[in-house]
Amino acid sequence: MNRVKVLQAWMWCVSLWPCWPSHAAPLDCKDETGSLIQCTSISPEKLLDRVIQHAELIYRVSEESCTLFEQMFVPYPLHALRSQGGTMCHTKPFPIPGSKTEIQQISDKWLLHSVLMLVQSWMEPLIYLQTTLNRYDDAPDALLNKTKWVSDKLLSLEQGVVVLIRKMLDEGILTPSIFEHTLTPYDEPSPEIPESVLRDYNLLICFKKDAHKMETFLKLLKCRQGNKLSCLSY
Repeated sequence: MNRVKVLQAWMWCVSLWPCWPSHAAPLDCKDETGSLIQCTSISPEKLLDRVIQHAELIYRVSEESCTLFEQMFVPYPLHALRSQGGTMCHTKPFPIPGSKTEIQQISDKWLLHSVLMLVQSWMEPLIYLQTTLNRYDDAPDALLNKTKWVSDKLLSLEQGVVVLIRKMLDEGILTPSIFEHTLTPYDEPSPEIPESVLRDYNLLICFKKDAHKMETFLKLLKCRQGNKLSCLSY
């Protein structure tokens, strides 16, 4: 499929894209004064459901953004990088469980704080990604719009998780110093693709992986509120 056909297909998809979030309840917690009071009146159960819906949408759009970028800018022989991605992610050093065994063993408290840690760590890189994609001569509006949408929804997700921590754990927010990070340089440039494109591709791959972690952690937390025996699949 050539670039023109790819772009036409994605432009058709993006015409339907504004309708996707209509299936999720709004998660705008802050009022005009900046207070999170709009979410504090919601029960923890309903708020968790809304947070999960937003995490699902963020992961879905991140997956589509990664695929679109790959089809538009990454030569096919380098598509294997997606399966190898994650080794250079800036969140790799974070104390966040990776294996199923580790995930099952951590507490509800650390599940929520892990989600918050991931959400906050991606706010700056996504702003950077918006800026750098705007410099591409042929970046489709679909990709630019998705990146902006995810960045906005990530802020809403952060607000929801903050309120959940206060409601479910009755405590304040951890602020570990690991949030101070820099984007990881790409150490293995390829003659087939500019280093800047590889860096952006790696960012999209890493964010997709971390967005999936956010969704998984939140769904595990939801599962634990019910039949814990059914949560072993997470």
